[in-house]
Amino acid sequence: MLANVKSILIGITYDTGEVDKTSSALPYGLSLARQANAHITAQSASVRVTVPHSLVSNLSAGLASAENRRLDALAKAASETARGAATEAGLICTTEHLQLSYADLVESFVARARLNDLAVLDSERSPLSADRGLIEAALFESGRPVIVVPHGVTEFAARRVLVAWDGSARASRAVHDALPFLKAADHVEIVRVTGEKDLSGAISGAEVVPYLETHEVRATMTSLAAEGGDVAETLRRHATDGAFDMIVMGAFVHSWMRQMVLGGVTRSLLDASPVPLFLSY
Repeated sequence: MLANVKSILIGITYDTGEVDKTSSALPYGLSLARQANAHITAQSASVRVTVPHSLVSNLSAGLASAENRRLDALAKAASETARGAATEAGLICTTEHLQLSYADLVESFVARARLNDLAVLDSERSPLSADRGLIEAALFESGRPVIVVPHGVTEFAARRVLVAWDGSARASRAVHDALPFLKAADHVEIVRVTGEKDLSGAISGAEVVPYLETHEVRATMTSLAAEGGDVAETLRRHATDGAFDMIVMGAFVHSWMRQMVLGGVTRSLLDASPVPLFLSY
């Protein structure tokens, strides 16, 4: 049983152009809720297509209306799937089926996330997608951790958890937020990757081990050299080789502008991670 995880928000978003989107966040979130005996809120939403006034015509308005009906049907079907799966699993589930402008959709999801212990969202490779924007908004504005689920991962597991540690305040918050998962894990490994930035003044990962012991979490410490200076790839490889179920990390250590221009460990892992990411900001 996962202690202190009582409410989980699952987000499923449909945007124009998507034809056959299969959500991993939904089955993963349901699996997590079963193990935690948590209440679920499943918000399935589609981004409303609008036509600029200067382009309004009978044809363009008709196409936009047809696309909105199609996206709304996808979101409605996802809502019904969530309700049915939760009922079958004996879980309490609240479903929300929405069609909103992108800005209103983000605002609605973030507001709902603030009233839950954590949010579960699908990963998305494109930084310009609606899903990626929703992940970033939830991280920056909800005050709650977010689990980002790679495509194809449908069962929650946290027997082996990798904690990416760089000594930052966000890494510290991630460790604290993830305590229910760390306590339930069989193996927790604190991983410090060197070679990408100066960590000489940061709290070492070895000091995290006794802190976790005070919370009845047994952890080990590993220090790795960044392969080719690439911290994200080093973490990906270690997570795969070590058969880890989850990576816990603080998100967006550098400034927003630097992340947009130069990338970063979090952004790289959002592009491609072998396991779900537990992110705090």
